[in-house]
Amino acid sequence: MSSDNLNKPADPIQVADDNPLAVARSLPPDLLLIVFIHGFKGTDSSFGGFPARLQHILSETIKNVTVECIVFPAYETKGQLNQAVERFADWLTQLTVEREVANGAGGGAGKARIVLCGHSMGGLVAADTLVEIVNSRPDKKAPVWPNIIACLAYDTPYFGLHPFVFKNSATKAFEYAQAAHSVVTDVMGAFSYFGAKQTPNSADSAKAPVALLTGPPQSPSSSSTGWAKWAPAAYAVGGAVMAGAAAGTAYWRREDLGSGYSWASDHMKYVGNLWDDKILKLRVESLVEIERDLGVTFRTYYTYIPPQPPAHMTPRTFIVLPDSSSPYASHFFPTRNTLAEDEVQAHIGMFEASTNDGYYELGLETAMVIREGIMTGRGLVDDKGKEEVMEVEEKPAQEEPCERGENPWNSSP
Repeated sequence: MSSDNLNKPADPIQVADDNPLAVARSLPPDLLLIVFIHGFKGTDSSFGGFPARLQHILSETIKNVTVECIVFPAYETKGQLNQAVERFADWLTQLTVEREVANGAGGGAGKARIVLCGHSMGGLVAADTLVEIVNSRPDKKAPVWPNIIACLAYDTPYFGLHPFVFKNSATKAFEYAQAAHSVVTDVMGAFSYFGAKQTPNSADSAKAPVALLTGPPQSPSSSSTGWAKWAPAAYAVGGAVMAGAAAGTAYWRREDLGSGYSWASDHMKYVGNLWDDKILKLRVESLVEIERDLGVTFRTYYTYIPPQPPAHMTPRTFIVLPDSSSPYASHFFPTRNTLAEDEVQAHIGMFEASTNDGYYELGLETAMVIREGIMTGRGLVDDKGKEEVMEVEEKPAQEEPCERGENPWNSSP
């Protein structure tokens, strides 16, 4: 090689003529994995068509990239939160290796760029996974793998649930409580019913009590032994379960009552993470430090219901927000919703245009922050990101179901 070639400056990165932010095809394509994690009592369909729409927008606005949105399979929100984190971290590691190999990036090479998107307590799972991956490196100079470039949360209670969530739903809670009282009365009646001696051919035995409608389905061949197995536990925790249903019916499934005391206690352990102020603060501090030191984007998008006088003179949110003067406030972004009647409805309906008039804006903001992360990794400045994303957003997207991850802990089909 001649000295002229040695002194010759490197050729600048070429970009496509029609898009100054698109990297030329001479560079290897990026692999972008966007992983969605549902929250308490959620399912892998909790995000609706949001992931597919996001995948469409990013595929259209970022050149030379393979975008995959993958929904973490439904998991049981019970036991300690760290158990869910361990399961998710194992699944994410396996997914990353498989995708990098499939895309020719080399298994475990860190070529796949990963964005974690968690709704509600799924955001806590995402955050704790990121913190654990960062802290488990052999030294602070070692790269982060899996290569997480952003941790995005949607209505995640990093500082707990807003106490007004229950206050503003007082009327509905009262209605739920009345219904719960009626159910409890029927359940107690059912216990008495099954405790009494019944003859097999009794005319009354052919008529199911009202309370059976709230219990697990019984086959024609089943007897009272089905109730006998779970009735004592339900009796013991019935008051607590029904009180919880009155405060947040959307998170409870009546068939789960049959799981008994262990089910109720496990779920209370999981939700109990929302009330430990020290853990809550340390988690957010870690996320801010990781963004500062490693460039992993940390954002929280929270539902915001504007004032509705005279009933509601102030804005309503589902989560507690950090003080506006704190260093954390800049990581929290409101998503306006004028359709929801209360905070719980806004929280649950965050990913449907029919229940959230800020749905499309939320998708736009999400696409922009992910696009910015990819462009930053390429050493480019994303000056026209918003215009290009908005242009694609205006076009009708074909919202095909995005990929559902295989659930290694669920043997049922």
